[in-house]
Amino acid sequence: MCGIVGYAGYRSAAPILLQGLRRLEYRGYDSYGIATLSTEVCIHKKAGKVSELPDSPGILQGTIGIGHTRWATHGIPSDINAHPHQDCTDQIAVVHNGIIENYSALKRDLIGRGHIFRSDTDTEVIAHLIEEAYTGDLLEAVRNTLPLLSGSYALLIISAGENRLIAARNQSPLVLGIGDGEIFAASDITPLLEYTSRVIYLNDGDTAELRPDSYSVYFGDRPAEREIHEISWTPDTIQKGGFAHFMLKEIFEQPDAIHQAVHAVSEETLPSSLLNASSITVVACGSSYHAGMIFRYLIEPACGIPVRLEMGSEYKYASIPFSDVIIGISQSGETADTLAAIRKGICNNVKTVAITNVLNSTITRSAHDTILMHAGPEISVAASKSFISQVGVLMQVVNILSGGRCHDVLDHARYAIEQVLLTDLTEAVDICSKAEHIFYVGRGVFYPVMMEGALKMKEISYIHAEAYAAGELKHGPFALLSPETPAIAICIPGPAYEVMLGNMKEMKARGTPIIALGNDDDEDVREIADVIVPVPKGHPWTQVLTTTVLLQLLAYHTANRLGREIDMPRNLAKSVTVE
Repeated sequence: MCGIVGYAGYRSAAPILLQGLRRLEYRGYDSYGIATLSTEVCIHKKAGKVSELPDSPGILQGTIGIGHTRWATHGIPSDINAHPHQDCTDQIAVVHNGIIENYSALKRDLIGRGHIFRSDTDTEVIAHLIEEAYTGDLLEAVRNTLPLLSGSYALLIISAGENRLIAARNQSPLVLGIGDGEIFAASDITPLLEYTSRVIYLNDGDTAELRPDSYSVYFGDRPAEREIHEISWTPDTIQKGGFAHFMLKEIFEQPDAIHQAVHAVSEETLPSSLLNASSITVVACGSSYHAGMIFRYLIEPACGIPVRLEMGSEYKYASIPFSDVIIGISQSGETADTLAAIRKGICNNVKTVAITNVLNSTITRSAHDTILMHAGPEISVAASKSFISQVGVLMQVVNILSGGRCHDVLDHARYAIEQVLLTDLTEAVDICSKAEHIFYVGRGVFYPVMMEGALKMKEISYIHAEAYAAGELKHGPFALLSPETPAIAICIPGPAYEVMLGNMKEMKARGTPIIALGNDDDEDVREIADVIVPVPKGHPWTQVLTTTVLLQLLAYHTANRLGREIDMPRNLAKSVTVE
């Protein structure tokens, strides 16, 4: 969840590290810091945003350095808890993404041996352990320290007097960028795009020695060969392109994203485990979980294949799966809970399929098979085009398994989304922006659509929004309805139409303002709703997509009206790499 970046080359390291940290801001953070290597280790770190630091702080000289954006796990956000962390001699500096699970015991032992700690973080134990192991060779000291650590880590380490930096990875992402006379390291490829298209994805258990003109990768104490990959993303793909926020840009990229996602899988490329599955378990977190729920609503009636849906964070406590195949859905491919579920399935001899947006992410190297979404980079923390892409891939899976009955519908999907991108949501925003609580209600496949809509509103507007299956309102939540608590409802002709009208009337009778997503010419809905957000008529699958996009736009415009920091909402991270 933290972001780390490193550089060894011929240029001044500090500006490159700062730019890299800005590229990693979307991962979410509460403090930042960089360290450079000249005659000594020089550090600047602080709670707050990278933008508060000048582009080239004079105190940070040298052509080798490391940087970090921290998402707090151990200790409050503060200057002292920000990374990098140092040993007692201030000769060694460490940045870390992950969690050291046995840090408490290690810290007690180190204090008992006379070490003085300055922070509340788990990371600082690593610096002190390396200090104890250091006898003049930083790589050897790191190798001797890593077996003492339990948990996850991506590490970058520098030491005074050593013209190199050391990288290490276990269960947290770390990628190397290979330039001409310079080497980069980062949590993902976004900080590297301006400098190189050649990358190496480190494996769990790897360490790497990075010098300005060379690099070496090791597994344990043995040299290891790691393939160099050419990446197709360009620096332009991580620019706002004239939009006020990355989120709005990414919402408008969704027509292309759904097209790419649908064509990412065919009958020829669909994993055989899915082609032959008689039962499926889907494991995911957050927005990906909602995509999995939509999949369940679509595939069970269309194909007769039962689907078990599990939250990644709870799956470790569930019984052994009895499905033919587990699908793990993760935008980043690094979601710790989903990765744990994939590994549990493998340990129990269950076939696994990953759906992700990131080539060579950890999940692609863990699962038996992978379906890539091809959505391109998504910078805003709140998922938009990655969610649509997940749904598009899953719809195509259902389409294939049902004999291609919805092929024409999916071909039309991009045009359906284009129809709603410029919808005027002013009246709905007027209501939502004044509310402290909002209900989202739907039935059938539109229930998980509403779950995703409520999540978007929570994430970026900070308004408390909860989604309910409309039939559940009478079983308790009705007590919360009032004229100050608006409800957003999807009411579109279909199997749930009549009963949804009844549910809306029940809410209206309690004074609740109603924002309805429905057909513009529906007089029955118009009689009940305070505001109608028009949904184009069409196939239920395309209406799943269009209502999703309308709810994304509603959350975006509400958050914008309230002046929220939309792309980097407080307390959240894009890539959740800790359990």
